Amino acid sequence: MIDRDLALQLKHAGLDWTPVERDAFAIAAAELDDQVFVVSQFTVLPQRLRGEPGITFHGSAEWALDYVLLVDAIWLPSEAQLRDALEARLPNSGADILRLERTSAGYRCVLNAPQHYLEFNAVCAADAYGLALLHTMTHGF
Repeated sequence: MIDRDLALQLKHAGLDWTPVERDAFAIAAAELDDQVFVVSQFTVLPQRLRGEPGITFHGSAEWALDYVLLVDAIWLPSEAQLRDALEARLPNSGADILRLERTSAGYRCVLNAPQHYLEFNAVCAADAYGLALLHTMTHGF
């Protein structure tokens, strides 16, 4: 799973999120720092609250939370979601210039295009993709 701090940086850089089934997220509150929530049709539902996108909680496990506005949630995108978002930001067929490699220390995401070669190293593949995505969002490609 993507590092929470990296997810927060991606949020601040403008990564949009429309919650769907099985999306993971955290809530920006000190007492919930270690909690990861998952959108589920039975307990955690995306809904509009007073006209704002939000997430409502149902069931005994989430009894202390009624809802959270999307603006206060931190999406923890999956490796596949990060790769898709990254490919969408790359010129033409992003898959042709995007590569993920296994290294002795974890993973390396490589963006290799004419006149551009960038590497992003991380312990897990999701973070490597996330670092590359953050770079393209803040510096372009």
